[in-house]
Amino acid sequence: MSDVIDLSDAERRMKGALEAVRHQFATIRTGRANPALLDRIEVEAYGTRMPIKSVASIGAPEPRLLTITPYDPNLLKTIERAIRDSDLGLNPQNDGKIIRLPIPELTEERRRELIRLVRHMAEEGRVSVRNVRRDEMHDIQRLRREGEISEDDERRAEAELQKLTDAYIKRIDEALAEKEAELMEV
Repeated sequence: MSDVIDLSDAERRMKGALEAVRHQFATIRTGRANPALLDRIEVEAYGTRMPIKSVASIGAPEPRLLTITPYDPNLLKTIERAIRDSDLGLNPQNDGKIIRLPIPELTEERRRELIRLVRHMAEEGRVSVRNVRRDEMHDIQRLRREGEISEDDERRAEAELQKLTDAYIKRIDEALAEKEAELMEV
């Protein structure tokens, strides 16, 4: 392949899409306690909205329990309210110093809902990867039209780009299968 065609930017962007999907998956509640569950929750603190992890330390001392220790004890009620108002369906327990967040078993119906949600997230990730491929294909074709690369180089670059795309879509599918298995675990 010609030195003119560099797919490292495409790979970096595809890797970013994969990481975004994995991060989104981490915010989906399974039967296990995972501090990433609270990543999407923001708290009204000091006159602005902040992520919980910015105002408290989050730990998982047991497989089915999260503990949240605010850096400022005055934020206990605010954090508790934010968790209760979130879409996680969790019931925080405030003891005056820390918030305990027991993670209950998921119902079969809730598991199915979450699987639909993670499948949707995975599809968004696949679309992102395909968009990167489309952008790079346009660049390759532009280089060919401008005469900067030969037709053979264009074909090789497109084939290489397709391999890269397939690899990242496969990784997203693997992450999806892993998350689905985790959700179906009882």
